[in-house]
Amino acid sequence: MPYLDREGDVFILGLGDRAPEGEAPADNENRFAPEWILAVHELLDEVEAHEGPAALVTTSAGKFYTNGLDTTWVFSNLEKLPSYLDSIHGVYSRLLTLPMVTVAAVTGHAFGGGAMLALAHDFRVMRADRGYFCLPEVTLNMPFTVGMSALVTGRLPKQNAIEAMLTGRRYGGSDALAAGIVDETADGDNVLAAAVARAAASTAVRGANLAGIKQGIHRDTLTALATITDESNFKFG
Repeated sequence: MPYLDREGDVFILGLGDRAPEGEAPADNENRFAPEWILAVHELLDEVEAHEGPAALVTTSAGKFYTNGLDTTWVFSNLEKLPSYLDSIHGVYSRLLTLPMVTVAAVTGHAFGGGAMLALAHDFRVMRADRGYFCLPEVTLNMPFTVGMSALVTGRLPKQNAIEAMLTGRRYGGSDALAAGIVDETADGDNVLAAAVARAAASTAVRGANLAGIKQGIHRDTLTALATITDESNFKFG
């Protein structure tokens, strides 16, 4: 389950299980199970309750940053799919408006909803030598919700968003940097350190004013993410 660490004024939210001391991290896919979503909100509550300068980095250990939707849960609970998607939209919206700078340390694969989670951050640092950013929905015959489409097209250069959404291209670190998907790449195990350094440079701007600026920047995307998912705007299968 997600967990929280801290380095100075930078909070580090791990998206998967914490590796036992002295052991290699497991290659968990860190998918968005309902309990995972709840845990993330609880940890963000803890971060926001902190007073004073702050910033947030999300990261993971192992092969995956996050593989997004918990498809096993989805196919066992299709009648709950609309509300499940709305709960994911809630995570994206919260990150987009968090009253502190946010940085995604993309240390492994970021696919589908996981790639969109990275896009909901202010900045992204991606590992240069391993891992892909990919929106595979078109190849899986899955639609984007209204909110997800707005998130991608609002956060990426338009033609690059079109390429990512219509082709399912897998972007390695250098390709993602060139396409404007990430802001920085780092080699090997230096991704988290680079993300923390970027976040630490902006801890002083934390607060309501920053949140208001973010709400203005992302107004259209936030409106789309607040659209209730139903059969009129999302058909699955």
